[in-house]
Amino acid sequence: MNAPIILLKEGTDTSQGKPQILGNINACQTVSDAVRTTLGPRGMDKLIVDDKGGVVISNDGATILKTLDIVHPAAKTLVDIAKSQDSEVGDGTTSVTLLAGEFLKQFKPFVEEGVHPQVIVRAVRKALSMALKKLKDIAVHIKKDDPKEQRELLMKCASTALSSKLVAAHKDFFSEMVVNAVCMLGELLPLNMIGIKKVQGGGLEDSLLVAGVAFKKTFSYAGFEMQPKKYVNPKIALLNVELELKAEKENAEVRVDDVTEYQNIVDAEWKILYEKLDNIYKSGAKVVLSKLPIGDIATQYFADRDLFCAGRVPEEDLKRTMKACGGSIQTSVQSLTPDVLGNCESFEELQVGCERYNFFKGCPQAKTCTIILRGGAEQFMEETHRSLHDAIMIVRRAMKNDSVVAGGGAIEMELSSFLREQSRTIQGKEQLLISAYAKALEVIPRQLCDNAGFDATNILNKLRMKHSTGSRWSGVNIMDEDICDNFEACVWEPAIVKINALTAASEATCLILSVDETIKNPRSQQEGGGGAPPMGRGRGRPM
Repeated sequence: MNAPIILLKEGTDTSQGKPQILGNINACQTVSDAVRTTLGPRGMDKLIVDDKGGVVISNDGATILKTLDIVHPAAKTLVDIAKSQDSEVGDGTTSVTLLAGEFLKQFKPFVEEGVHPQVIVRAVRKALSMALKKLKDIAVHIKKDDPKEQRELLMKCASTALSSKLVAAHKDFFSEMVVNAVCMLGELLPLNMIGIKKVQGGGLEDSLLVAGVAFKKTFSYAGFEMQPKKYVNPKIALLNVELELKAEKENAEVRVDDVTEYQNIVDAEWKILYEKLDNIYKSGAKVVLSKLPIGDIATQYFADRDLFCAGRVPEEDLKRTMKACGGSIQTSVQSLTPDVLGNCESFEELQVGCERYNFFKGCPQAKTCTIILRGGAEQFMEETHRSLHDAIMIVRRAMKNDSVVAGGGAIEMELSSFLREQSRTIQGKEQLLISAYAKALEVIPRQLCDNAGFDATNILNKLRMKHSTGSRWSGVNIMDEDICDNFEACVWEPAIVKINALTAASEATCLILSVDETIKNPRSQQEGGGGAPPMGRGRGRPM
């Protein structure tokens, strides 16, 4: 008998064929089970503690999956699609993970019975193209001509996105704030022009939207108390210049023969600093912001001349001020001409909770705004921040793509009903596979019912009956444990959210089904270098 031929290094872990595909499917189902209970208005939250003792409380699918340290190579695919959904449309991260997990669950029996994975992949692609075509046909387009109607659409989309978050009790308050914030932006709707600051204390309803730039007062030296805290139409100097005396021993080595010469060196340094300060004063600027420190001499100098200054301003805030108020960040003070200075209608420093904040309002250049969040626990404010990010992304998407569909499981049930009808007109194995794809879509309404403690079987039966008789927007009514027309109930989502979720979940399904072998190299350090990098974490864990 011939000896086996060994191609791979000793210790390499290989597994292949049907057991490998089934192993990958099981791993992906475990991942989707981790976020299953967070879906919908009655979803639960997850509390994740990292190795340093940091706590994250969230029900955002992408945040949970990013925080969990998943090492299984195939299961990482689901983390990636949740991240892609988050960066592309902002919401629907739990839905996309659930859909992918359910597609794999429905196709698992076919793999076990020996259906070739490529047959399943072909059927998935066919079902996806049919579902997307149907979705685009039935999506409702909102007229952009009427600003009032468009604003209502945006409010409904924002409140649907917020209804499944921790801040759902205040969704009307926040959806209005989010829509106002996005409407303040320019045509390109740049996300980085909405600043979100968090101040502990107060209730959620104390959060405020500032039409302009606001940031926390920076560290200040003596003399700061004398500076004015309010200006009308001030000129703003934005600098990347240090206005502070440095100790000579740190900066240079100077050899002197006489004590008087040392005095000249010290005087020269003071002279250089005062020249810089004079240049700033003569430029006509009333507010001086610098990325680098502004020392106590400079602070006192500005206070004596009725100027306001702030040093060590974070780069992000400085750049946002520059975009909003005009001007440019200068690295020297020699040429502070009017064109490099910014300006705004009003500047003032106010108390927000236990912090002092600097507000720049009425900015003439770019449109920008800042949301100041209030709340008790830090984790709660972090989750509010994540929730608002989702809502802002949704409103941006709804402004660019004016087609919407009904949420609450309505669109999934309609697509499921449509694919079931279509599958009957197809011969062979594809009929069963497309029917399985249709059944998998029901996971969204079913999970909404389960998370709310409803009888899922009863409600799904009602929904199937409604959709088969042409009631296309019937979905789960979370408030009354029943079904209702979710379009009339104003549970609206941009169609792009569903299109992206279906596409990403189907692509992930095809990818996982088409992998039939995993090769895991041992850690190359043990071999004395060489070898390919390990897959996953390379700790030699069994699959």
